[in-house]
Amino acid sequence: MNRLVKLFLSAGLVGLLVSSGADAGGARRGTPRPDPAPRVTEYRTYCESWTTLSPPQPAEPDARPLVWVVDGAGDLKGCSNALNYANQLAGNTAEFAVFSWSHGYRKLIADQTDWVHARAQGERLAAAILERKAREPGRRVVLVAHSAGCAVALVAGDRLPPDTLDRTILLAPSVSTGYDLRPSLWAAREGVDVFCSRKDWVALGFVVRVVGTTDTGSGPAAGRLGFKPRGVAATDPVVSTKLRQHFWSADQKWTGHTGGHHGMHSPAFVHAYLYPLIGAPVK
Repeated sequence: MNRLVKLFLSAGLVGLLVSSGADAGGARRGTPRPDPAPRVTEYRTYCESWTTLSPPQPAEPDARPLVWVVDGAGDLKGCSNALNYANQLAGNTAEFAVFSWSHGYRKLIADQTDWVHARAQGERLAAAILERKAREPGRRVVLVAHSAGCAVALVAGDRLPPDTLDRTILLAPSVSTGYDLRPSLWAAREGVDVFCSRKDWVALGFVVRVVGTTDTGSGPAAGRLGFKPRGVAATDPVVSTKLRQHFWSADQKWTGHTGGHHGMHSPAFVHAYLYPLIGAPVK
């Protein structure tokens, strides 16, 4: 009896295994089972916003006048310091570029009497002006010089092409009255303004009488008596139309300029008389 039961159970188990194998084979050979649901992948970013990088923009061109400053003898920087101070008071409405040309600090006699050196420095100044103008072609350019520095500025004017500068301003020039200004008048589109004083009798009177003018002249300085064109220059129309000479008078005392060699460095005088020529406002 027991053997019959075991035989029956074994036959049933074999049949079940065969049936399961047939179903599995049928599943493999028949219609494939559908794929499971597609997997969804979620990408996260932790940036709250995007920043767009723009190409660098060129700097705005400086619309202020560019003023080249040539100090007097001895590298004392009286003129450039005065103009920079006045510019701060005016609201920095101009840019001042100081051109160094001296033999050295307090070497006044060497600067006053070395015409060869002054000419070489004037050529350097002309090259510097042209190089800067090539980079900023549309900018207003003014040249301001004081005392012996006026010789350097005039040599630069001799070397510059016509209308390179907008204006030249000479303060108490220690060059001879007969210096030929025509090249400098041509180089400055608006001409040359000269500020003189007959009361400047120490620097441009006594000293010049002893050592001479910077351009090796032996006569009086133009900073006292003004320029006096000679020969063909006296009748050249460019002289009569583009040379303006301003002599000191007592009505300028309110500015602090009392007629001396450095009186025109007072801020009030700079603002009232020079800034309109430079083309810069006083805020």
